[in-house]
Amino acid sequence: MPKSVVEEISEYDTSSVVAFAGHPVHAMLVAFPIALVISTLGCDVFYWWSADPFWARAGLWASGFAFWLGVAASIAGTAELLLVKGIRQRTTSWTHAVAGITLVSIAGANWGWRLVNEDPVLPVGLMISALGTVFVGLAGWHGGKLVFDHGVGLMVSTND
Repeated sequence: MPKSVVEEISEYDTSSVVAFAGHPVHAMLVAFPIALVISTLGCDVFYWWSADPFWARAGLWASGFAFWLGVAASIAGTAELLLVKGIRQRTTSWTHAVAGITLVSIAGANWGWRLVNEDPVLPVGLMISALGTVFVGLAGWHGGKLVFDHGVGLMVSTND
Protein backbone atom coordinates (compact mmCIF):
# COMPACT_ATOMS: atom_id res chain seq x y z
CA MET A 1 0.00 0.00 0.00
CA PRO A 2 1.40 3.46 -0.88
CA LYS A 3 2.63 5.65 1.94
CA SER A 4 0.60 8.66 3.02
CA VAL A 5 2.04 12.13 2.56
CA VAL A 6 2.67 12.42 6.30
CA GLU A 7 4.61 9.11 6.25
CA GLU A 8 6.63 10.35 3.25
CA ILE A 9 7.49 13.59 5.06
CA SER A 10 8.50 11.85 8.27
CA GLU A 11 10.78 9.39 6.42
CA TYR A 12 13.00 12.12 4.94
CA ASP A 13 12.75 15.81 5.64
CA THR A 14 11.41 17.59 2.57
CA SER A 15 10.80 21.02 4.07
CA SER A 16 12.03 24.00 2.12
CA VAL A 17 15.39 25.60 2.97
CA VAL A 18 15.03 28.39 0.38
CA ALA A 19 12.03 30.08 1.94
CA PHE A 20 10.74 33.52 2.82
CA ALA A 21 8.66 33.71 6.02
CA GLY A 22 8.18 29.94 5.85
CA HIS A 23 7.01 29.91 2.22
CA PRO A 24 9.13 28.14 -0.44
CA VAL A 25 10.59 30.72 -2.85
CA HIS A 26 10.45 28.32 -5.81
CA ALA A 27 6.73 27.76 -5.33
CA MET A 28 6.16 31.52 -5.14
CA LEU A 29 8.15 32.27 -8.29
CA VAL A 30 6.95 29.55 -10.69
CA ALA A 31 3.51 31.10 -11.19
CA PHE A 32 5.03 33.99 -13.15
CA PRO A 33 6.91 32.09 -15.88
CA ILE A 34 4.00 29.65 -16.19
CA ALA A 35 1.56 32.49 -16.81
CA LEU A 36 3.94 34.27 -19.16
CA VAL A 37 4.72 31.19 -21.29
CA ILE A 38 1.01 30.60 -21.75
CA SER A 39 0.45 34.33 -22.37
CA THR A 40 3.07 34.24 -25.11
CA LEU A 41 1.10 31.50 -26.83
CA GLY A 42 -2.04 33.61 -26.45
CA CYS A 43 -0.30 36.63 -27.98
CA ASP A 44 0.84 34.49 -30.91
CA VAL A 45 -2.67 33.16 -31.52
CA PHE A 46 -4.11 36.69 -31.42
CA TYR A 47 -1.39 37.88 -33.80
CA TRP A 48 -2.18 35.01 -36.17
CA TRP A 49 -5.88 35.86 -35.96
CA SER A 50 -5.63 39.66 -36.23
CA ALA A 51 -2.19 40.47 -37.77
CA ASP A 52 -2.03 43.37 -35.28
CA PRO A 53 1.66 44.11 -34.53
CA PHE A 54 0.72 44.88 -30.94
CA TRP A 55 0.44 41.14 -30.28
CA ALA A 56 3.93 40.51 -31.69
CA ARG A 57 5.36 43.15 -29.31
CA ALA A 58 3.36 41.77 -26.38
CA GLY A 59 4.67 38.28 -27.19
CA LEU A 60 8.24 39.60 -27.23
CA TRP A 61 7.85 41.10 -23.76
CA ALA A 62 5.98 38.08 -22.38
CA SER A 63 8.60 35.65 -23.67
CA GLY A 64 11.46 37.76 -22.27
CA PHE A 65 9.91 38.00 -18.83
CA ALA A 66 8.99 34.29 -18.96
CA PHE A 67 12.64 33.46 -19.57
CA TRP A 68 14.14 35.69 -16.87
CA LEU A 69 11.56 34.83 -14.22
CA GLY A 70 12.00 31.16 -15.19
CA VAL A 71 15.73 31.54 -14.55
CA ALA A 72 14.97 32.97 -11.09
CA ALA A 73 12.55 30.14 -10.29
CA SER A 74 15.09 27.60 -11.57
CA ILE A 75 17.81 28.94 -9.29
CA ALA A 76 15.54 28.57 -6.26
CA GLY A 77 14.37 25.11 -7.38
CA THR A 78 17.90 23.88 -8.08
CA ALA A 79 19.03 25.08 -4.65
CA GLU A 80 16.18 23.10 -3.04
CA LEU A 81 17.05 20.02 -5.12
CA LEU A 82 20.71 20.10 -4.15
CA LEU A 83 20.33 21.14 -0.50
CA VAL A 84 17.46 18.94 0.70
CA LYS A 85 18.21 15.22 0.85
CA GLY A 86 14.53 14.24 0.96
CA ILE A 87 13.92 16.09 -2.32
CA ARG A 88 17.09 14.81 -3.96
CA GLN A 89 16.16 11.18 -3.30
CA ARG A 90 12.91 11.30 -5.26
CA THR A 91 12.92 10.43 -8.96
CA THR A 92 10.05 12.84 -9.55
CA SER A 93 12.30 15.68 -8.35
CA TRP A 94 14.81 14.98 -11.08
CA THR A 95 12.10 14.59 -13.74
CA HIS A 96 10.60 17.92 -12.65
CA ALA A 97 14.04 19.56 -12.75
CA VAL A 98 14.80 18.31 -16.27
CA ALA A 99 11.36 19.38 -17.55
CA GLY A 100 11.74 22.77 -15.85
CA ILE A 101 15.20 23.46 -17.28
CA THR A 102 13.96 22.38 -20.70
CA LEU A 103 11.05 24.79 -20.31
CA VAL A 104 13.39 27.66 -19.40
CA SER A 105 15.53 26.79 -22.43
CA ILE A 106 12.47 26.85 -24.68
CA ALA A 107 11.42 30.21 -23.21
CA GLY A 108 14.92 31.57 -23.85
CA ALA A 109 14.89 30.27 -27.42
CA ASN A 110 11.46 31.82 -27.95
CA TRP A 111 12.64 35.19 -26.67
CA GLY A 112 15.88 35.02 -28.67
CA TRP A 113 13.98 34.11 -31.84
CA ARG A 114 11.73 37.14 -31.38
CA LEU A 115 14.66 39.48 -30.79
CA VAL A 116 16.50 38.69 -34.03
CA ASN A 117 13.76 38.07 -36.63
CA GLU A 118 11.63 40.58 -38.53
CA ASP A 119 8.49 38.43 -38.50
CA PRO A 120 9.12 36.33 -35.39
CA VAL A 121 5.63 34.95 -34.77
CA LEU A 122 4.49 32.92 -37.75
CA PRO A 123 5.08 30.03 -37.93
CA VAL A 124 8.19 29.38 -35.80
CA GLY A 125 7.34 31.61 -32.83
CA LEU A 126 3.90 30.06 -32.58
CA MET A 127 5.37 26.54 -32.64
CA ILE A 128 7.95 27.40 -29.97
CA SER A 129 5.21 28.89 -27.81
CA ALA A 130 3.07 25.78 -28.21
CA LEU A 131 6.04 23.58 -27.28
CA GLY A 132 6.67 25.75 -24.22
CA THR A 133 3.05 25.34 -23.15
CA VAL A 134 3.38 21.56 -23.43
CA PHE A 135 6.43 21.68 -21.15
CA VAL A 136 4.54 23.91 -18.69
CA GLY A 137 2.08 21.05 -18.35
CA LEU A 138 4.80 18.42 -18.06
CA ALA A 139 6.88 20.29 -15.48
CA GLY A 140 3.75 21.33 -13.59
CA TRP A 141 2.46 17.77 -13.44
CA HIS A 142 5.67 16.55 -11.84
CA GLY A 143 5.84 19.57 -9.54
CA GLY A 144 2.32 18.81 -8.39
CA LYS A 145 3.28 15.19 -7.75
CA LEU A 146 6.13 16.40 -5.54
CA VAL A 147 3.80 18.50 -3.42
CA PHE A 148 0.69 16.33 -3.30
CA ASP A 149 2.20 12.83 -3.38
CA HIS A 150 5.51 13.39 -1.60
CA GLY A 151 4.82 16.44 0.59
CA VAL A 152 7.78 18.43 -0.74
CA GLY A 153 7.84 21.95 0.68
CA LEU A 154 5.00 21.31 3.14
CA MET A 155 5.37 22.37 6.73
CA VAL A 156 3.47 19.88 8.88
CA SER A 157 2.82 20.80 12.49
CA THR A 158 3.44 18.19 15.16
CA ASN A 159 -0.11 18.92 16.32
CA ASP A 160 -1.55 17.53 13.05
